[in-house]
Amino acid sequence: MSLKPVPSVIGKKSEMEEERCKMKKGLVLEGGAMRGLFTAGIIDVMMEHGVEPNGLIGVSAGAAFGCNYKSRQPGRALRYNKRFAKDKRYCSWQSWWKTGDLYNAEFGYHVIPTQYDIFDDKAFEANPMAFYAVCTDVETGNAVYKQLTEATPLTYDWIRASASMPLASKVVELEGMKVLDGGVADSIPLEYFESIGYKKNVVILTQPDGYVKEHNKLMPLMRIALRKYPKMIEAMDKRHLMYNKQLVYVYEAEKAGRALVIRPEKSLPIGHISHDPEEMQHVYDIGHETGKRYIEAIKCFYE
Repeated sequence: MSLKPVPSVIGKKSEMEEERCKMKKGLVLEGGAMRGLFTAGIIDVMMEHGVEPNGLIGVSAGAAFGCNYKSRQPGRALRYNKRFAKDKRYCSWQSWWKTGDLYNAEFGYHVIPTQYDIFDDKAFEANPMAFYAVCTDVETGNAVYKQLTEATPLTYDWIRASASMPLASKVVELEGMKVLDGGVADSIPLEYFESIGYKKNVVILTQPDGYVKEHNKLMPLMRIALRKYPKMIEAMDKRHLMYNKQLVYVYEAEKAGRALVIRPEKSLPIGHISHDPEEMQHVYDIGHETGKRYIEAIKCFYE
């Protein structure tokens, strides 16, 4: 007696496989200032292996370094940070005193990418990968998710705003909004990316497993510096609660198989600010080695 296949079962399986292939593949990059060089090392490996997510969302350093993924420029984030590590025009207290920005806005986001380490505007615009930068609206305390498609001075400023840390930066005014560091309102925007259709996400964190964020010890200074923006003060005051809740969400997504999460094995040996090229290289190398260990898992996860 011959056995005939069951069309409904076979058809259902085929539909499931087709649906799985249609799932948008996302890349979620946490911030962390110079810890972001760990992330830069990982995404450089991904670029070197031709991994092409459908969309990338970056917060703070995740946006500032992640934009090089869309412009297909591995190595660029490390290169310019090392080159200008000791340059007072790039990051210095002199810059903060004169301009209100520790990381000089004009030099860092308009001079370097157009004169010294050229950002590939054409490649950025040609790459179909969607790119989002996260900022915080200081008047509402809410997250702003800005999709950036064109490589223009305004785009550079949105990326700058995403990485503009309170106290270290002045409020950035863009398109009728006043914004600062996206990490204040949404440090790990996995839930947002899932909500707009990215169902398979690689999430790169810059803190090790088990990390718990504590209440900001600089809140007294924050209350003074941001006194015009009570909603921003409220968001800053509760940031540690938001962040730790997001870590739980990421863990649950990882456990459910919706996310592949990559973390450093231990605390990264670098502070928010660094003027040491060797220290930068070391953290990048940790990320690059981590990327090489994970690359096959990333490819498999995205299939």
